[in-house]
Formats: sequence, C-alpha cells, structure tokens
Amino acid sequence: MSTARKPARRFFVAGTDTEIGKTHVACALLRAARQRGHRVAAIKPIAAGAEATAAGLRNEDALALLAASRGLPADTVFPTEEYEEVNPYCFSAPVSPHIAAAEAGVEVDLTRIRDLAEQVAAKNDWLVVEGAGGWRAPLSLTTSMAELAVALGAPVLLVVGVRLGCLNHAALTAEAIRRSGLPWLGWVANHIDPQMLRVADNLAMLERLLGSAPLGVFPHDRVGEATSAVGLDAFDRLAAAIEHVSKLR
Repeated sequence: MSTARKPARRFFVAGTDTEIGKTHVACALLRAARQRGHRVAAIKPIAAGAEATAAGLRNEDALALLAASRGLPADTVFPTEEYEEVNPYCFSAPVSPHIAAAEAGVEVDLTRIRDLAEQVAAKNDWLVVEGAGGWRAPLSLTTSMAELAVALGAPVLLVVGVRLGCLNHAALTAEAIRRSGLPWLGWVANHIDPQMLRVADNLAMLERLLGSAPLGVFPHDRVGEATSAVGLDAFDRLAAAIEHVSKLR
C-alpha cells in the first residue's frame, strides 16, 4: 500500500533591501535542511546581474543556491536545464528587475514561475524561494516582488541587513508583508556592517518593532563554524514556525 508524500514545506525569503545577505541566509538554511536529512531545492525566479558564459547567462546568487541545495562546491558547473530550473529569468545588467526585463524585451510571467515552483516542490521536502532586491522591487510597471510572493502563496521569512537604517527598513517591510495576507514566519538578522555601532541596541529595537525575537543572528563571518551553527538553529526554529502557521491556514 503506497502513501502520498507530504507536500513540500516552502517559504519565501524577502529582504529589507538589496545586498543584505538574502542568498547567504538562504544557502545556510539549505545546508542546514540537508544536514537534517531533507531533500531541498531553491528557486531565484528573477536575477539581474549575470556573467556571460558558454552555457548562457549565469547569476552568482542563483549558482550559490543551486550548489547549496545539492551539497556541492560553489564553483560547480551545472547544465543549462538544471540552472534554468532555479533561475528562469536571468538578465545581464545589475539593475532593477523591471529595467533589466524591459531592456531584454521580456515580460516576467508570474504564472510560469508559480508552475515551476510547484514542479520543483513536488520533487523535494523543502523549497526555498529567494526574491530579488526588497519587498517592493518592481518587476514591471505594474507588478513587484510582492505580487510574485503572493502568487506563490508561500510564508515569508524576512532577512534584515543589520546596518544603519535597518530599523526603518525592517519595520516598513514587515508591515507591508503582513498587509499582503501571506503568513509571517519571522525574521533573521544578518550582520553586513562590521563597523556598525550599538548593534545590541539595534537588535533589541528590531525585536520590539517586529514583535518577536529573531530566528537567527548571522555573524559577519560568512564561512566559519558560527555561521553553520546559526543556520542549523535558525532552520529548526523556521521549521517550527512553518508547522505553526500551517495549522492556522
């Protein structure tokens, strides 16, 4: 007698801005999920800023997600079919997605991304979807990253880049996410400015503004054992949060 496999747990990684470590955090969570024995996959639906290779355009963040989900070195070369399953929309210029798409003559199709996410999720236990830029980063004149997240219907994890200005960015982003109607999983802090003053005070205010303690606080050192330990602990807390919100839906 066969039993149906449990649907993949999934979440959307949003950020308070661009270049605040969404990929770093997502990769740490992917590696932690693998360490817990899960089959994992990641999608970065849209990436602007890519290198031209013999196989086509390749985005560094998408490659990192693919390698982390497979437990392979970051410099692994992947076939085009495997890469495009992670990053279906890849643009060369490192500009806002709506500009990059318009310059390439491409219209981002949210239905295509949603269908791809379903196909990938069906083969895995966990699916991590990483956004591009901030929550309201435009994809066209009429759609933004927020509409993409809503189309996917996945709970949202917010990555807060800990630097001067993060309090305002985090509060506004969290407010917008909650207004979207998507389940709020919580947030993680990622230290991106080693020179930032009063870090502890800022983390305390973030807890107050966002209404909960962080699921993890990632250090500035991106490759040490501390990062791996934080990733594993954050994944366990994230799994519990997803279990909680799934019971409420």
